Amino acid sequence: MPGFHHVEVWVADPGVARTEWGWLLTQLGFERTAEWSEGESWAAGGAYLSLTTSPNLSRPDHDRRAPGVNHLAFRAGSRAQVDAIMAAASEHGWQPLYQERYPFAGGPQHYAGWMQNSSGFKAEIVADDDE
Repeated sequence: MPGFHHVEVWVADPGVARTEWGWLLTQLGFERTAEWSEGESWAAGGAYLSLTTSPNLSRPDHDRRAPGVNHLAFRAGSRAQVDAIMAAASEHGWQPLYQERYPFAGGPQHYAGWMQNSSGFKAEIVADDDE
């Protein structure tokens, strides 16, 4: 069966990641499936996302403009759910991006919000429906 098995995101501070990513992933319907001192894993849709630190980190922040991952895009369900997540993002360590073009920064047929956490990692929250 094609698709991702998992994605691993290296973080500099697992505690901050637990707070910021934990809130977002919970809002999106992920469940924490494992936790250890250096990180945790969250599962949904048959795949999982690991957030972990490593002694091999080359820097403490994420540069989405460098080669590598620019952002992760998540299905959020309804437009109302996208709106709710975006409205609460700044209270949970996420800074909304492209607000002047929200919710159509990706084009007139793409209802989504973008946000960036305190370490510079960008997430896209996408509506699955046209409601």
